[in-house]
Parts: sequence; C-alpha cells; structure tokens
Amino acid sequence: MRTDEGPEKETRDGASDGNRTTAQQGHPVKHQFVQAVHGVRYQVKDVARSVAFYTTHLGFTLEHQQLPAFASVSLGNVQILLSGPQASGSRPMPDGQQQEPGGWNRVVIRVKDLSGFIETLKKAGLHFRNNMETGPGGRQIQIEDPDRNPIELFEPAR
Repeated sequence: MRTDEGPEKETRDGASDGNRTTAQQGHPVKHQFVQAVHGVRYQVKDVARSVAFYTTHLGFTLEHQQLPAFASVSLGNVQILLSGPQASGSRPMPDGQQQEPGGWNRVVIRVKDLSGFIETLKKAGLHFRNNMETGPGGRQIQIEDPDRNPIELFEPAR
C-alpha cells in the first residue's frame, strides 16, 4: 500500500502490509525470480503418520496429500511440506548423499500458555528434546515429530 509519504516500511519484526522494503535503504524490493517462501520441507519416513501428528497435536490443516509420497499441512500462512522416501523432494543429492529427517533447523510455533501445552503434549506421549528455557524474548521448548524433525514451541515474553 502506498501513502502520500511513499511506500510503507517493514516493521522491526519484518512484517509489512504493503510494499517490501530493505531495512537499510527504505526502497521497495522486488526480486527478479524469488516470489515468496513457499514452505518448509521436512523429510519423513511415513507421510500419513506425520500428517496425523501435525493435525492432531499441533492444530495444522491438511492442504494436500498424495500418499505415500507427499503431503502439505498448514498453520496460518505457513506450510510444511512432508516428503516421504518416494517423493521427488527426497531424492539423493548428485553426490549420493541421502536426505534424512532430523537436524537442528526447525519450525518455530508461537503458542500461549506454554506450560499448559507442555503438560498436554506430555500426556499424549510426545518426545521433548530439552526442558523449557526462558530468556528475555520469552520461553521455548523443542519437541520432535515422529521422524525426529525438531519443532520449537515459543511463548513470547509478556
């Protein structure tokens, strides 16, 4: 959205409801090829099991599935692409390296009442990577999906 003062600026957290701008220059940014973030891809061993996990425990919505190879689930404007062993997004790299679940990069989900949610997830038998941590920005804990892909649950400081 343009106003008489020019294009809207990004907020400190990167949000904008108008033109995108660089933080340093304040000029609109349009990339020749890149349009947007499409989603986050997680490698999984059993797509149906992963869909059940994300929809049942974390409130995601199933958007699309082609079992047993692939499914996409969403929460708000974020989409997680669940790629099983048969999916094109799971094929080995040219050097033969296999794509595997796990690692440390993760989706961060903003929650309310983190302590209460932790208790609910513990009762459901979910696996936690760590104990709840508290810092100046809020509190967080990491859980794992059935294939050990990490998910951070985050409650901002009040």
